[in-house]
Amino acid sequence: MFKGTGVALITPFKEGEIDLESYKNLIDFQIENDCQCLVVLGTTGEAATLNDEEKKQIITMAINHVNKRIPVLVGTGNNNTSVAIDHSKKAEALGADGVLVVTPYYNKATQKGLIAHFEAIAKSISIPLVLYNVPGRTGINMEPETVEKLSQIENIIGIKEASGNISQVLEIKRLVSEDFLILSGNDDNILPIYAIGGHGVISVMANVIPRETEEMCRSFSEGNIKKAIELQVKYKKLFNHLFSEVNPIPVKAAMALMNKINNELRLPLTSMEDDKMDELKKEMKTLNII
Repeated sequence: MFKGTGVALITPFKEGEIDLESYKNLIDFQIENDCQCLVVLGTTGEAATLNDEEKKQIITMAINHVNKRIPVLVGTGNNNTSVAIDHSKKAEALGADGVLVVTPYYNKATQKGLIAHFEAIAKSISIPLVLYNVPGRTGINMEPETVEKLSQIENIIGIKEASGNISQVLEIKRLVSEDFLILSGNDDNILPIYAIGGHGVISVMANVIPRETEEMCRSFSEGNIKKAIELQVKYKKLFNHLFSEVNPIPVKAAMALMNKINNELRLPLTSMEDDKMDELKKEMKTLNII
């Protein structure tokens, strides 16, 4: 269900409120350009700055507007297990196809604690759960042996791996079953993760170039490795610019340059520095994106 390109969708704002019209247009842009899965309320969607009512509004609108054209995966992670359970149950009730659950941040649980955390969430819902490992954000790494144990829970179906450690991802692949999904959490690791048996990406870059990102994934899957490598190399500099400041500051700037949204973020995030914006704009022009 979640193979290929999943976009970690931004949340557009207008004068401090969610810009629902732009959000719908972003969803259509993704679907029309071959995105295979919509991921809402993730880090890129600034979920940490949204209140519960806004989250419900986004989930409802996204599911209704997608209208089953592609799967919708909802970010429901929290460092409080009971809150993550509540968010996951609400996402399921609203019609989500699955939930994406990040490792608990700040608490820095042990591996035993991680297993208990994810097991409790998975058992509270019947829809698929995708683990999310991003130690650079959370301060904790989910070890391959922990992933192996969690993969034995029926509705824990995969992992978004954003550690950047290919050896770790390879060890996960060695330990889990063939049908356990391994999704890249870094756009510059798409092909390396495919090369060791991965299944796709949950992508920031796909906000800007969904068709090209999916073409990269599909080319590799269909055996056209040369084409996939050409695309990964072609867009490496764009990726660098999209992460020249903390995500989602640059990708929102890029989408504003494409006239898709207002370049508006919620504090504590602030707009991109002018010099970095100029470099991003230059690369987007070179690639004929704008």
